[in-house]
Amino acid sequence: MKRLILIAIALFAFAGTAPAMDLPPGKWWRRPEIIQMLGLTEDQQSKLESISLKAMNELIDHRAELEKANVALRAELDQPQLNREAIRKAAARVSDARARLFDRELMMLYDMRGVLSDTQWMKMRQQLDRFQENKREERREMQGQRPNMHRRQ
Repeated sequence: MKRLILIAIALFAFAGTAPAMDLPPGKWWRRPEIIQMLGLTEDQQSKLESISLKAMNELIDHRAELEKANVALRAELDQPQLNREAIRKAAARVSDARARLFDRELMMLYDMRGVLSDTQWMKMRQQLDRFQENKREERREMQGQRPNMHRRQ
């Protein structure tokens, strides 16, 4: 039972899973610096916008489904008498909802990738890799500073 509870806690920790790929937030294809870096044409921007709009309602629905599944799992874990089978079923619903969200995000990325040339894609990947490395460094720095923040003087 402890193992099942630990798994459920881990599920909560990753409930807000990252998209299929960490693209810049928002309508990145409309940002002047990205347009310039990638050399996006108006036609490409329009196609990327269309792909985003087409996917948006489904993504909203999938995120809501995942949130509802998380709430149901939390409710099961908060019961005074834990029901192993109910928790297992609730966890399966969370997992299924997360998989559907990931799949839709991945298909949106697939469609967006099809709009970019190989050169544009490689430039985007290089930028994203740099961005991710910067985020990792910031997290490491913050983790290194945290113990000092709580130190008594």
